[in-house]
Amino acid sequence: MQQPDPRVHLTVSTGSAVRNRADRCYHRTHSVPEETTRVNGLVVTTPARTWRDLAAVLSPAALLAVTDQVLRGLASREELEEQLRRRPSGRGSARARTALALGNPLAGSPMESVVRWLIHEAGLPAPVLQYVITDARGRFVAQVDFAWPERKVLVEFDGDVHREREVCVDDRRRQNRIVAEAWTVLRFSGADVYGRPDDVVGEIGAAVVG
Repeated sequence: MQQPDPRVHLTVSTGSAVRNRADRCYHRTHSVPEETTRVNGLVVTTPARTWRDLAAVLSPAALLAVTDQVLRGLASREELEEQLRRRPSGRGSARARTALALGNPLAGSPMESVVRWLIHEAGLPAPVLQYVITDARGRFVAQVDFAWPERKVLVEFDGDVHREREVCVDDRRRQNRIVAEAWTVLRFSGADVYGRPDDVVGEIGAAVVG
């Protein structure tokens, strides 16, 4: 798994003399006026153009996380498709197509997207995102990150907020309600996803396909 890069990444025009430093990385590309906008007075590339540029440097898992977040309101699927029509080949084009095909604005967080990429890469069935579990009387039990309803299996990613005492207590009570409805609950953290991704996939696969 690709680890987070702490450097600031900046895009500059082709021919710029700036050089990379320990805290920043420059990417040179041709500037297209209609693919730029201004944010707080600074000229930046549009979300769709930024997405296409990132496809050249990010891992597939990280690019899926970006794609999901962009589709949440920064750019439409059609705008991303237009970027691929403008640059149909070259570095990152295949990654961009795959990520766009899998992209889903229902993804709740970037790390959920990374877990979803692991599921896709392993060839496992695609889950239903933000699935709502109800009890036998149709009453709401919980909304979960993603699930395979036909197998009554769900996966949730626990970010740092889940370490807080009040959240942890709520999580346990919520999980008890879910288990009472005969669901299999699998929960993973960043340490799992980055430290033992094969085990994560293996556990999900065993629950989903046996």
